[in-house]
Amino acid sequence: MAAPIAIHLEFGGGAELLFEGLKEHRVTLPSQLEPWDMKQLLVWIQRNLLKERPELFVQGDSVRPGILVLINDADWELMGELEYQLQDQDNIVFISTLHGG
Repeated sequence: MAAPIAIHLEFGGGAELLFEGLKEHRVTLPSQLEPWDMKQLLVWIQRNLLKERPELFVQGDSVRPGILVLINDADWELMGELEYQLQDQDNIVFISTLHGG
């Protein structure tokens, strides 16, 4: 059984508006049978933090194109994207690069 893990989530570039305007969230993910990964984290975020317009944040099982994801200051594409297994005290940043015009 994987122990609970504490992580720091940040939302910027306008993405914070989908989370009641809060840019930073310190959360503890509950213990579960398998280790937490980014795919499971996105489901957890949708169920527990996302307050409005989920279509602006997620698309299918992943984040919407135009949202930059950093895991401990590294592009998540270098870390395995959805398969990355979360570690205690990870810092996950979601930055929207989408701008209306």
